[in-house]
Amino acid sequence: MTETLDPAGLQQFPGTRAAGCPFDPPPSLHALQKEGPLARVRLWDGATPWLVTRYDEQRALLADPRVSSDATRPGYPIQGPFTGDVVSFILMDDPEHHRLRRMVQAPFTVRRVESMRPAVQQIVDDLIDDLLAGPKPVDLVEAFALPVPSLVICELLGVPYADHGFFQDNSKTIIKRDASPEDRAAAGGRLAEYLDRLVGEKLADPADDLLSKVAERVKTGELTREGAARMGVLLLIAGHETTANMIALGTLALLQNPGQLALLRDSDDPALVAGAVEELLRYLNITHSGRRRVALADIEIAGQVIREGEGIIMPNDIANRDPETFPDPDELDIRRDARRHVAFGFGVHQCLGQPLARMELQVAYSTLYKRIPGLRLATELERIPFKHDGQVYGVYELPVTW
Repeated sequence: MTETLDPAGLQQFPGTRAAGCPFDPPPSLHALQKEGPLARVRLWDGATPWLVTRYDEQRALLADPRVSSDATRPGYPIQGPFTGDVVSFILMDDPEHHRLRRMVQAPFTVRRVESMRPAVQQIVDDLIDDLLAGPKPVDLVEAFALPVPSLVICELLGVPYADHGFFQDNSKTIIKRDASPEDRAAAGGRLAEYLDRLVGEKLADPADDLLSKVAERVKTGELTREGAARMGVLLLIAGHETTANMIALGTLALLQNPGQLALLRDSDDPALVAGAVEELLRYLNITHSGRRRVALADIEIAGQVIREGEGIIMPNDIANRDPETFPDPDELDIRRDARRHVAFGFGVHQCLGQPLARMELQVAYSTLYKRIPGLRLATELERIPFKHDGQVYGVYELPVTW
């Protein structure tokens, strides 16, 4: 049997989050997982790639050098009509992937990220001060979840925070599922022009920031100016959209699980905070279109053969709910050892910014509920607008009070 996926990915893949718990994978993914680790699915263009629903098989394939991330290869399961954009290094294979990734990886090491923790703590505290001094109710997305990572990535990259409205509006268009290819291309072009201008400024007057380091690669001939701008676009979007959605969605999940929220709020144990972040990353899912690959050779796995040139889709939300790996997977338990989750991927393409995301989430989650212990929803769960129309899942608004 071949199931049908919607054009943008898995969100409407039959049975949606809206049909049940907004934090759970679509029921159809659970059904397919019970049937076996691999199933054929049909995409918008008639292609029939493999859908991988279990944890062990996803990890094996993500680490397999016979599996390619190159979105330009025949058979790659693309999410929609090609817009003509040049793909970023996350959709490339080694050695080019490694060469480009290495140019920007230094600021994202655990040691460098930990040195930023006091500055991130100050950002979080200042925003909470503003919350406490302002009116109630308040939209936590606009007032807290979005500014935290936006301020951090702007400081890291060397992008003026005063321009955050411009790059946030355009990034929303790029990741919106129902935006036309033309609109996405136009938004990407505006961001590329903006970053190109900033790269030019860094070439003329370098500073102590990541974009200046990228501009140095242009001077040495290792990177074109266009390539530098596109790398800046990737880092800017990835640096604020994903973490912002995790802050808001994680807060909502905790508010719906008050016992877990109380455990986190009342603890001063950094290990519990770190564990809570890992469990929320496992339990939730903000990249709901699935990781996409194409086979470079025949691969035998789980009693099936994925042939050379066949596409592969690996939704991490259902892998992180595999009961063989995570007992009672649909329960949120911040004391669980969830460090094996695949929220950041696995293998050479696992998320470059994961140390920064983890640290930001640790600071945000450990501070917000302590300083506002009475935090609660200011509306019913059913009235919260979820991002069912986005490639990045989350909530558009989160009205809260205390």
